Amino acid sequence: MAAPQIPVARRRVFYIPGYDPIHPRRYRELYRTESAAQAEISGYGITLSARQGGARYGWDVKGLMDGAQVDTSVDVLVWSDIVRGSMDTSIAATYAQLARTVWVYIGSGALWRLMRLRKGPVIAALYPVAMLLGQLVIAYLAAAFAFWGISALASPVVGVLGQVLATGVGVAVFVWLLRWFKAKDSKFFAYYLMHDYAYGAATRGANTPELEARLSEFGAAIAEALIDGVDEVLVVGHSSGAHLGVSVLADLIRSGHVRSDGPALGFLTLGQVVPMVSFLPDAQRLRADLAYLSVQDALTWVDVTAPGDGCAFALCDPVAVSGVAPVGKRWPLVFSAAFTKSLSPARWKALRWRFFRLHFQYMCAFDQPRDYDYFRITAGPLTLAERYRDRPASRSRVEAAVNKFTSVAP
Repeated sequence: MAAPQIPVARRRVFYIPGYDPIHPRRYRELYRTESAAQAEISGYGITLSARQGGARYGWDVKGLMDGAQVDTSVDVLVWSDIVRGSMDTSIAATYAQLARTVWVYIGSGALWRLMRLRKGPVIAALYPVAMLLGQLVIAYLAAAFAFWGISALASPVVGVLGQVLATGVGVAVFVWLLRWFKAKDSKFFAYYLMHDYAYGAATRGANTPELEARLSEFGAAIAEALIDGVDEVLVVGHSSGAHLGVSVLADLIRSGHVRSDGPALGFLTLGQVVPMVSFLPDAQRLRADLAYLSVQDALTWVDVTAPGDGCAFALCDPVAVSGVAPVGKRWPLVFSAAFTKSLSPARWKALRWRFFRLHFQYMCAFDQPRDYDYFRITAGPLTLAERYRDRPASRSRVEAAVNKFTSVAP
C-alpha cells in the first residue's frame, strides 16, 4: 500500500516490550528523558504528558518538527505480568530450566545454526548458563571448604556429632550463597536472562495459551485504532516484542481489519531476536506469520538493528534466515542504526561495554543522528513508509536461510 502524501497530524503508537517484568512506566520515563535530549540535539520540539485513565498504560506526545505539529498517543501493550509469572520460580527450578533449555537448543541443533548468524546474541544466551553454573561451583566449593574446616576441628573432639555439625554448616553455606547470588541478580542478570531464554524453549518455540490470549488482546487494541480517524498506526516491537508484533499484525491482516482506505500501518522492529524462537522445532506459528507478513501490501515493515548491539541478531533478515522467505517477499526493510557512526566517539566509548543499555539505544538519543531517529519516527510528520521510501537495505545484511526447521504447520 502506497504511503499517504499528506503529513501526519495524528498518530497512534503501540509499543510491545521485550521480555521484561518491570512496570511500563519505565518506558514512559525513557521516552521523556531521551526525547528531550534528542530534541535539544536536533533542534525540534517535543513534549510528553501523562495520560489520565484509559484502558491501557500510555502517554501523549506533541511533536513540532519540520514546521508541522503532530499529536501522538502511545500505548504500551503489556505482558510484564506473564513475564513475572514465568520468573516466579525457586533456585532449584531455575537450574532445572537451565538443563531443559540447553537440551532444547543443543539437542535440536538450533544453537549451531544460530551461531552461523551472529555470535553476539548466542554468547548472550550462553552467558546465564555459564554464570549460573559458575555460581553453583562457587557455592559448592565454599560449602566443601566449610565442611572440611569444621570437620577437621570438631570431629576429633565430638566424633559423629562433629561430622553432623560440619555437614549442616556446609549445606547452610551452599544454600546461603545461592540465595545471595539470586538476590544480587540485578547486577549479574543470570536468572533474568535464563528465564528469558527458557520461556521460549519450554514450549520449543510455540506460544502458550496465556500468551495467545494476550496477543488477541493486542490485536483488538490495534484494530480499534485503525478506525479511530488517525493518519498512521505504528506498531513498535523491541527485542522479544518484535516476534510478538509479527504474529499480532499477521492475525490482524488475515482477519480483514486493515482496510485500503484506512490509516497507514507501520511496523518497526528494533533489536530483534526473532531467530532465537523461529529456529526452534515447534515455532510453526511464528514462521507462518513471518512468511505471510513479508508479502503484504497492507503495511510497511522496517527492521532496525546494529552490530554494536550484542544482544540482537544485527542485520539478519528475520524472514530469510528463518528459511521461510516466499516468492514475492517485500519485507522487512533491514538496515543498521550504525551506533559507531550515529554516536560520537566519546559517547560510544562510554556505552560500548554496557551491553544491556545498548540493547535499548534504538529508543534513546543519538548525539550524531543520521537517518534513524526514534522520536522523528514516532512524533514527526512523516509515515514510516514515506520516511524510508527511498532508503536502501543495508548491503551487509544476512539473508542466508540457515534454519533447520522451516515447517509452517504443526
